[in-house]
Amino acid sequence: MRTSQPLILRNARLTYADRVIFDGLDATFAVGRTTCLLGPSGVGKTTLLKALAGLADVGVPVEKRPVAWMAQDDLLCPWLDARANVTLGARLRGERPDDARAQALLERVGLGDRAAAKPETLSGGQRQRVALARTLYEEREIVLMDEPFSGLDAPTRWRLQDLAATLLAGRTVVLVTHDPREALRVGHDIRVLAGRPATLGPVLSPAGPPPRALDALDLLALESRLIAELAAAAA
Repeated sequence: MRTSQPLILRNARLTYADRVIFDGLDATFAVGRTTCLLGPSGVGKTTLLKALAGLADVGVPVEKRPVAWMAQDDLLCPWLDARANVTLGARLRGERPDDARAQALLERVGLGDRAAAKPETLSGGQRQRVALARTLYEEREIVLMDEPFSGLDAPTRWRLQDLAATLLAGRTVVLVTHDPREALRVGHDIRVLAGRPATLGPVLSPAGPPPRALDALDLLALESRLIAELAAAAA
């Protein structure tokens, strides 16, 4: 059953080293859509994502709901192989892991032949792909992703953007990225967090469902608009 409630944050406040990051911040993320967050480094994107997961104190109570979380770091357990890392959540919950589904996901991210490999034998990009497979394995209705494709080479990044957009269709996803093209390819809604204190800009919604073609002409125009907005925010 799909969740019928949007993700909502109201009147959130965050300070760091006596600096106000955001104050009175309101955010609503639509059900069944992928919202991509962009903005300058240090503006509070990751903290906003953590707040939605109930992992950060932003001064207001946040409804805690089951989520799948993909952090910037892969957070793989070094003593487990790739397949066991994919099924880690199930193991921690005392559930019987579905090794066949974990294997299928590893194959989808291009690591089917490395299922028995320990993290120390994998490259940074391969570790990130295991982390993505682990996130997809959870099958949560709410998925929070913090720069999930940042450590990948361009062709692999594009392929996994397509995969994530396809497998997460219909779920409520909030994805932080620094890449305007990525946001436009995989997001239903794109928002920029900027300012001091930070506020969320208006929603930009590209036409058509994700994943969108890399060379779509309408996306190129929107990318120029987003780059200009980000440049202004960083000035």
